[in-house]
Amino acid sequence: MRRVIVPPPVPAADEHRHEPGPEPLWNESWYFDWATRDGSLGGYVRVGLYPNLGVAWYWACLVGEGRPLVLVVDHEVPIPNVGLDLRHEGLWAAHNVETPLDHWSLGLESFAVSLDDPSEAYGAMRGERVPFGLDLEWETDGGLYPYDVTTRYEVPCRVHGDVLLGQDRIEIDGVGQRDHSWGVRDWWTANWMWTSCALDDGTRSHGTHVMIGDDLVLYATGYVQPPGRDLVGTHGIRRGQTLGAHGFPTAGWVEHDAVDPALRLEIEPVAFAPVRLVGPEGQASRFPRALCRYRTPDGRTGVGWTEWNQPEGT
Repeated sequence: MRRVIVPPPVPAADEHRHEPGPEPLWNESWYFDWATRDGSLGGYVRVGLYPNLGVAWYWACLVGEGRPLVLVVDHEVPIPNVGLDLRHEGLWAAHNVETPLDHWSLGLESFAVSLDDPSEAYGAMRGERVPFGLDLEWETDGGLYPYDVTTRYEVPCRVHGDVLLGQDRIEIDGVGQRDHSWGVRDWWTANWMWTSCALDDGTRSHGTHVMIGDDLVLYATGYVQPPGRDLVGTHGIRRGQTLGAHGFPTAGWVEHDAVDPALRLEIEPVAFAPVRLVGPEGQASRFPRALCRYRTPDGRTGVGWTEWNQPEGT
């Protein structure tokens, strides 16, 4: 049996920005994702600050079964002096800590690109320009999980509010995950899988598995929290995936084998919101991130998001 982790508390001050390190790829990021409870609709936001490169990266999307991908990707956003209010051409985004460790609110007014084929996000992103907005709230719905291998923590959430697309307003009442990390983020060296899932019995889970090449596991960590019980962390994470066109996984699995009982999730990607990442020296990585449905061997089902980082040329 591998070591089970009892995580320490997350300091409330860690919700906010941190003093940058000197490394060029020092990065501070906040992810916010959500899914409807039937897994038919979802989205995510990522704010990434690269202070030593002088830019912020901003991503936001809306995906769903049988729907075009609606995507905002801007890697040239000016970094705000304080806080996380972002302003750029065609983009206004606000990210507010309402109650540390418990409640965040997000607002967005932007123009997005609507793509019938999500793989077009790896190219010129030619598509219909559409007004896209968010007025969403993430409220903590379980234990917080700080990593013990890097500066990062994960938070399962309830998500509610509105998504605005053109003239349509879509009311959201679903589940989601948010996380916050700070430190060197090298997208172009390591490949990884990250996943979060809300099962229909109330179980919440998360796992990350990071590798260099095909053989060296850099680290693996995650948690399971059954309903009415404490969160249990573990380094006993294993994963696999079947790749299809454009490197998009057509299926996958993740297993938490150090918790009792072990939790295995079969992963069914529903809709992709990928991003191609180009580094300061021209290095590139493909980053397919997908709204997913999950199934356990005992018949439970769930929804959430899974991502796979795929450095090109490795």
